[in-house]
Amino acid sequence: MTVAGLLANHDPAGLPGAGAVWLDRLRGDGARRFAGLGLPTRRIEDWKYTDLRALASDAFGDAPAPGATAAPDGGLGETHRAVFVNGRFNAGLSDLEGLPAGVRAMSLTRALTERIEALRPYLGRIAGLGRKHFVALNTAWMRDGFVLLVPEGVTVGRTVELVFVGAPGESRAAWHPRNLMVLRPGAAATVVERHVGGGAYLANSVAEIALDAGARLNHYRIQDEATDAFHVATTEVEVSAGALYESFVLSTGAATARSQIAVELRAEGASCRLNGAYLGRGGQQLDTTTLIDHAAPGCVSSEVYKGVLDDRAKGVFQGRIVVRKDAQQTDGHQSNKALLLSDRAEIDAKPELEIYADDVRCGHGATAGELDEDALFYLRARGIPLETARGLLIDAFVEGAIEEIRDEAARGVFRARAAAWRGGETA
Repeated sequence: MTVAGLLANHDPAGLPGAGAVWLDRLRGDGARRFAGLGLPTRRIEDWKYTDLRALASDAFGDAPAPGATAAPDGGLGETHRAVFVNGRFNAGLSDLEGLPAGVRAMSLTRALTERIEALRPYLGRIAGLGRKHFVALNTAWMRDGFVLLVPEGVTVGRTVELVFVGAPGESRAAWHPRNLMVLRPGAAATVVERHVGGGAYLANSVAEIALDAGARLNHYRIQDEATDAFHVATTEVEVSAGALYESFVLSTGAATARSQIAVELRAEGASCRLNGAYLGRGGQQLDTTTLIDHAAPGCVSSEVYKGVLDDRAKGVFQGRIVVRKDAQQTDGHQSNKALLLSDRAEIDAKPELEIYADDVRCGHGATAGELDEDALFYLRARGIPLETARGLLIDAFVEGAIEEIRDEAARGVFRARAAAWRGGETA
């Protein structure tokens, strides 16, 4: 697919908020940047392990207007829920009532109509364009998404659940949700995203997150898109003094999926926990690319990812930790482990440490291997059937990542989804 095809019929004047000079300029910059960059190829270092030729082979049309559909229950109990179908907010399936006083939770379309100036300090600034191909494309098409603004000292007690449903019809379509989450000093929230659907499409989402001093955000994502879909999710986070960003991404769906997360620990005492699991089979490509930028002293980061790959599935893990010159007393650790269930499965891992300070505690590791034959023999010797024994070992391996989720309700949901994947079930 050509760049022109991805920008076909692009008209900023027809998008929400058109007429605001800064927003028109931002969208125009995104279109020009993407036209100049095009789709990334494997000649680009950050994309050398992920093949996007299938994405470029056929055209994607505009996403059809959302029709009648249903959003599957996420098993999270009572939540504040926002549902998007083909990238557009569906009020009939959503329920954002009962939020604490002062909290603003709404669609981006509505926010661009009612609170556009409140978005200006953040939108397009946290996720800058640079050489970010899919961020530029998303910025050009920025139409809808989710906005969460939590005032100082407020805790959102119930989970905020975001459900993105793909229902493109018979032709391939593309949509580009843009999410913005801003937590003021001392605020706290838990956000769980679920990405599901059926059909062939490109879901290209961008999230910009700003955590002020002492804020806490648990941000968990389940990516279980259609097997013919392409999924690219970019999350960029700024973490201020004493604030914590916790992320968990479970990736099981899509033909090709990429989760890219960049976190800047920008003031003393900031911390982040980036964890996840990728479970692939068939010919799936599941790419996880992360960057943790220790830009201030006394910051802490930890990262645990685990992958299970069967058949011809391919996993990619690129994790980079940067410690700047003045970021003394940094504590940063990273681990990626992959379990290969087939001799045709593949994992490409590139852990990186880039350290310019001298008073640090940092480490990383990456391993790949098969099921432990001794453990398998031990279970079989006690009368456990082969497939049951394999399942127990796989579950135990994945549990090593899932146990990193601090929110109990979310942990149970992610554990169940991982077990369902092993059993061949879809969301």
